[in-house]
Amino acid sequence: MKHALILASMSPRRKELMSRICSSFEVVPSRITERDAGDLTPSEYVRSLADEKASEVAGRFPNCWVVGADTAVAVCGRILGKPKDDAEAADMLRMLSGRAHSVFTGVALIAPDGRKTVCCEETRVFFRTLTEADINAYVLLGECGDKAGAYAIQGAGALLAERIEGCYFNVVGLPLARLSAMFEEMGVSLAAQWRERI
Repeated sequence: MKHALILASMSPRRKELMSRICSSFEVVPSRITERDAGDLTPSEYVRSLADEKASEVAGRFPNCWVVGADTAVAVCGRILGKPKDDAEAADMLRMLSGRAHSVFTGVALIAPDGRKTVCCEETRVFFRTLTEADINAYVLLGECGDKAGAYAIQGAGALLAERIEGCYFNVVGLPLARLSAMFEEMGVSLAAQWRERI
């Protein structure tokens, strides 16, 4: 790839996922301040934030590929962000217990020539029924703090989900197949992605 690639995210999970498909990239967190969704749907909300993150970083680093992303958990139309404390984390887990919810990740890709594409991936996650003891024990593990919906499916939170429908990597924070398709839209073929590791 002739131009540098930048991940506009400080998420260690997105960095790890990006490293699976990219041999070389930089992490440059965006300077935007995340806001409440307001009247936006979960899909609109994450698309908007991903676009803002990527655009802000692209403005500082022209002539680079820039990837921005944002993830939200939603149940019955309500967006669950990152819990403020353990009590809120426990409340979120109670809300998710024994039911399905959606994980939305917005992804924005900006090309070195300024072209941009923005999309949203949705994955359905079905939680097992949790007891209060289960919830309290999981909160005490310390995984909840910086996770939308208060759980980490790539960690001990894997035991909370009975099944998922859709992209697993989306739940972690970056839908890799969708991102690959976005690169293809920009003229970077799948074969080239494998050959050059983007």
